[in-house]
Amino acid sequence: MQSRGSNNRLNGPVFGSRISVLMLSMFATVATVYVAGRLWQDAQNRVYLIKMLDRITGQGQSAISVDDTLKVIACRERQKKLSALEMELAAARQEGFVSKRLHKTNGTHSKDRPLVVIGILTGFGRKNNRDAVRKAWMGTGGALKKMEDQKGIVVRFIIGRSPNRGDSLDRGIDSENKQSNDFLVLDNHVEAPEELPKKTKMFFAHAADIWDAEFYAKVNDDIYVNIDALGNTLATYLDKPRVYIGCMKSGEVFSEPSQKWYEPDWWKFGDRKSYFRHASGEMFVISQALAKFISINKSLLRTYAHDDVSVGSWFIGLDVKHINEGKFCCSSWSSGAICAGV
Repeated sequence: MQSRGSNNRLNGPVFGSRISVLMLSMFATVATVYVAGRLWQDAQNRVYLIKMLDRITGQGQSAISVDDTLKVIACRERQKKLSALEMELAAARQEGFVSKRLHKTNGTHSKDRPLVVIGILTGFGRKNNRDAVRKAWMGTGGALKKMEDQKGIVVRFIIGRSPNRGDSLDRGIDSENKQSNDFLVLDNHVEAPEELPKKTKMFFAHAADIWDAEFYAKVNDDIYVNIDALGNTLATYLDKPRVYIGCMKSGEVFSEPSQKWYEPDWWKFGDRKSYFRHASGEMFVISQALAKFISINKSLLRTYAHDDVSVGSWFIGLDVKHINEGKFCCSSWSSGAICAGV
């Protein structure tokens, strides 16, 4: 009797565990069937969407996923936005990068922007020249500010940094600028005679980024400028968005290293070895559109041995109006002239 009772007590838990296993198996089977059904339904939905997409696009052989379809739609939307931006850019180019709202219709420059920014390219050891320019036509302090406010003419000396950054040459310029406040220091440019073309390019690029002017002028530090004559002359070109104004010239390309004006890339100018037409480097003016063009493309614009030739080369392939203005021939002073050598 005790033995049979013991067996009954042992069989009870075993029977209960078998029921638990059976229940778990049934639950797992149901879950498997449910998941398989969901996966099958999702696959059917994808097939249906693909067929609908094929029917709409006419691409019966395509087999792209819904995710890919959404990516295609997003790409198409971005393409539309890109096309709209390209159209706006084309319109801006057509206008010469000039906003119409900043121009007046009476032939005068807008008070919202300077008429011209003049960059006087100078160097170390040229303080006497700078002082002569300040005294002769540029002015200092209040006079310089008055010329900016009343005539819309901004003037700055342009200089880079010493090869030995922070030496006495740099400190001398910083000290002079602290007193005069009339420099634009090109911190990323190292002063050297052979780097003048790059310096000119950097001036136009920086000036276009800093000042929203109608025109930008490059001048040497041994040139006298008639400010009133310059302003009156530039006012006649306000309706021309892309102008390159100066004393236009050409000349021989020197191919011998021993010659003063040697051009390392002389062979690029053809068998006749003659430069294309360009403005004399003593002084010339470009409009805002061209200054912005230089700013945007400065990393692509190559330079030659001389800054005036380099600038002229940048505009050959552009729709630019070259204006040969005798008043910019600084070597021959005459009545109404804009500049003269000093």
